[in-house]
Amino acid sequence: MPTTAGTASPAQPTFTDAQWDRFRSYGTTQTAGPGTWLFRAGQQSCDMLLVESGTVDIIRARTADSPEAVVAHYGARQFSGEMNLLTGQATYLDARAAEAATIYRISPADFRRLMDTEADLSDLILRALVARRQNLRDGQAARSIEVLAGPASSASMALRTYLHRQQLPHTWTDYASDVGSVLAKAADIGTEDLPAILTSTAIIRQATPSRLADVLGLSHRPIIGETLDVVVIGGGPAGLAAAVYGASEGLRTLLLDAVATGGQAATSSRIENYLGFPSGLSGSDLTGRAVIQAQKFGARLATPAQAVHLDTTPGHLRVLLDDATAIDTHTVLIATGARYRALPLARWNDFEGAGIYYAATELEARVCGNTSMAVIGGANSAGQAALFLAERGGTVHLIVRGDSLTSGMSAYLADRIVAHPSITVHTRTEVTAVNGDHQLRSITTATTTPRGAVAHTDHDVCGLFCFIGATPATDWLTAITLDDHGFILTDSRIPESALGPDWAEAKRKPMPFETSTPGVLAAGDVRAGSMKRVAAAVGEGASAISTVHAILTAAHS
Repeated sequence: MPTTAGTASPAQPTFTDAQWDRFRSYGTTQTAGPGTWLFRAGQQSCDMLLVESGTVDIIRARTADSPEAVVAHYGARQFSGEMNLLTGQATYLDARAAEAATIYRISPADFRRLMDTEADLSDLILRALVARRQNLRDGQAARSIEVLAGPASSASMALRTYLHRQQLPHTWTDYASDVGSVLAKAADIGTEDLPAILTSTAIIRQATPSRLADVLGLSHRPIIGETLDVVVIGGGPAGLAAAVYGASEGLRTLLLDAVATGGQAATSSRIENYLGFPSGLSGSDLTGRAVIQAQKFGARLATPAQAVHLDTTPGHLRVLLDDATAIDTHTVLIATGARYRALPLARWNDFEGAGIYYAATELEARVCGNTSMAVIGGANSAGQAALFLAERGGTVHLIVRGDSLTSGMSAYLADRIVAHPSITVHTRTEVTAVNGDHQLRSITTATTTPRGAVAHTDHDVCGLFCFIGATPATDWLTAITLDDHGFILTDSRIPESALGPDWAEAKRKPMPFETSTPGVLAAGDVRAGSMKRVAAAVGEGASAISTVHAILTAAHS
């Protein structure tokens, strides 16, 4: 009897007979006896496995303190895989036939073809992959990436941020704990090796996001002889929107980000004015969904990947990365946003990631817990951070240099802050010192009274959250015309004197979002004249792809 399509749970969709027949038509058949390994952890790529009959187990290998564990079990008319099928991540689990099985293997190329052409199957598969990644993060699979860390540090915070933004299953273990001691002894890891990462195939000492990305296959892997249609530099809302629209419209699209996808938007604890979300949503939720969309349509995302130079030789654009990788492309979209401003105080750099933060999300809130914290800034981002931290049980000192909270903050937000019992507002106040040992313990503030007297106060705090603005990330650009503040000039804002001979040869003026170099565009906060809002950045990134199409069409006409 024909089956009816449905979903018992998002992670385990069911298929009609017709859907299953189409599904398996993308694969090649294989029979496997009991105990046959179907893929192993550490492979650079992995087939999707469709189980026709029999059963397949997905296994997390044994660790120093834990035996082998089955993290998923697939029977007839079920399939293997999670978000690594979209991201291109190397396998971190094993697959083994639990009993005699007939399976269909779908290669990465055929999986991409399926996702592009089979809309109904694509929707079922995508929901399953997303649900499975979350299940893996909450279950035994999280032991497949073990992080051993000591006291809070900038290196540890960089790893936490990367793992969180990439939504990678992992376990964070204190080196000094009982479990940490067992893992450290088994892997011969000392305090000088921290933070360290243990996987079933590698031990990473003094781990960094870049080293982890190399092991997991998430760093950029160039294809010899390839010329892309568009390289998007920057993974914030503008860059992600460009990646979604570029890939969905058939452009060979690569997105690079020096840290991790999400940009400044991912650090926002709550965005309340984004169209379609009246109850608000976190920046990490918004950008996380955009990442999945971009990968669904076939965009390639590589992080961390630091662009350090743009070769603008006419007719031959090339992006150079900090590891000397060269990427050839027909067009480039710069969406690098801005970098956070810091205070010029002694030991400030020592405490970055170890008490000083430029974001207030669940990640930082968990580090600080229900303690006393300070937030610097008088704009909406600072106000949102103060409310977010206070609502999680902490007490917050909001430090504002100006005379009034409402001079730079929306009235509705200022009213909530003033009414909150756990927030103390300090106007006409500046932080003058940061103090501590290996991490921040206290700050010193200076408050100027209306009569000009200055009062100095020490505050014991676990965290200092800095929201005092940012500067455009354009110092790596040498052939692009900037304004006096370092933002990129585009289209009608570019002075005639900055349009060199390349434009005469092209016989046209710069198109919307195009810079002083033909084929190079800018969108989002890095662009001069842009509205510094998430929705505006999304619109600019999407709209810039129209110009990319126009440039590519003109080049081939």
